Amino acid sequence: MTHRAAAPARALSGARQLALNVLLQVQAGAYADVALHRTLAQADLSEADRGLATELIYGTVRRQRTLDALVGQLGTRPADKQPPVLRLVLHLGLYQLRYLSAVPASAAVNTSVDLAKANGLGKLSGVVNGLLRQYIRQAELGTDPLQLPDQPVTALGLGHSYPDWLVALWLDQLGPDETDQLCQWFNQVPSIDLRVNRGQATIAAINLAFATAGVAVAAIPGVPDGLRLVNHQGALSDLPGYEAGWWSVQDASAQLVGLLLDPQPGETVLDVCAAPGGKATQIAEIVGETGTVVACDRAPSRLKKITANARRLGLGNVQTQAVDSTDLAPFHHQFDRVLVDAPCSGLGTLHRHADARWRQTPESIASLAELQTALLAEAARCVKPGGTLVYATCTLHPAENEAVIEQFCHTNPAWQIQPPDPGFGQGLEAAAEGWLRVWPHRQNMDGFFMAKLQAA
Repeated sequence: MTHRAAAPARALSGARQLALNVLLQVQAGAYADVALHRTLAQADLSEADRGLATELIYGTVRRQRTLDALVGQLGTRPADKQPPVLRLVLHLGLYQLRYLSAVPASAAVNTSVDLAKANGLGKLSGVVNGLLRQYIRQAELGTDPLQLPDQPVTALGLGHSYPDWLVALWLDQLGPDETDQLCQWFNQVPSIDLRVNRGQATIAAINLAFATAGVAVAAIPGVPDGLRLVNHQGALSDLPGYEAGWWSVQDASAQLVGLLLDPQPGETVLDVCAAPGGKATQIAEIVGETGTVVACDRAPSRLKKITANARRLGLGNVQTQAVDSTDLAPFHHQFDRVLVDAPCSGLGTLHRHADARWRQTPESIASLAELQTALLAEAARCVKPGGTLVYATCTLHPAENEAVIEQFCHTNPAWQIQPPDPGFGQGLEAAAEGWLRVWPHRQNMDGFFMAKLQAA
């Protein structure tokens, strides 16, 4: 049976009702994180309630396929034939029973029955009670209520809750054992990493301030400016040094992208897909006051986030430009270094975006690869002779990564892949071709692909 992660022990109906409300929005097409943040902003809930609601929402969205399978196997009708509200109430109850060890089984059942009654399902509350208690009976007998087929792809997909096409991709790349590890890794609650702003504070000063405030952090091997929060709860803006610009939130693997670009003090750097600005501000911190970073995005509203982040970090060397990055003619041959952190499927960050595994398809991947190819080709025209270009994505799909780079190098033979220096990222090995891929279950950070290219 799947390991049940810890969660708040209190059975709070307010949290469960809020979770149901958000899940109904997600079912109607809303993004889980957007719907959750919007709903929490209007809710009068304690921190414990907010934490439980967040766990229930993201957890049930991630585990949707597994929970649907349980509903179908334990009930008399497939999950997609159940009334929408009933299906979600069953999801919430089963999620607590299977994955939340701190919620007593009786509380999971009783609050689910109450939730059904409170949402117009009084006549079906017996279905909720019966199905959840059937799950408990089977589990108490030592039998996993989830029945898996012999077929490896479907067994992994049902067991860990991923679409078959994605499991098949990983099996082809990694084999069964590592695919199982990767599936488990992406179902974890994501860690939160910080990037120290060396222009405003030292790691020693931040460590001291956090320790004084009772906030535990750990260094991240191979990421010199990275700190990982340990079991942190509460608003990040309440942490020491936030208003003073001592640090930014940025995953360790994203920090490695800026380090691979290797900007130098005084250089001019273009970030062609910059919002919300994590890498642009990292680069700006490195090039210093004598350098310049031009951060591009199509949406002026997203550029406002970059400006706000740069201001908080005390960076006056970031310029923003609202442009279509497939047409950068005014910037041709103007920059020492160019970063293409391309829009992608996000398949390396599935733990952070609970619904991404259900939104992406092989067809959407193909469409993204076309855009990525166009962005890279146009960005290359912005590099000065002898300059540097880095292409990066937070996906693990070869069509968005290796295939894009291979096509670019084939059509632009003057460009060469530059492998990273030995020891880059402390144990992160480059492929024979010179590019880097971060596997989350190996490196314990977001999945990323990055390639450094040098102009002739």
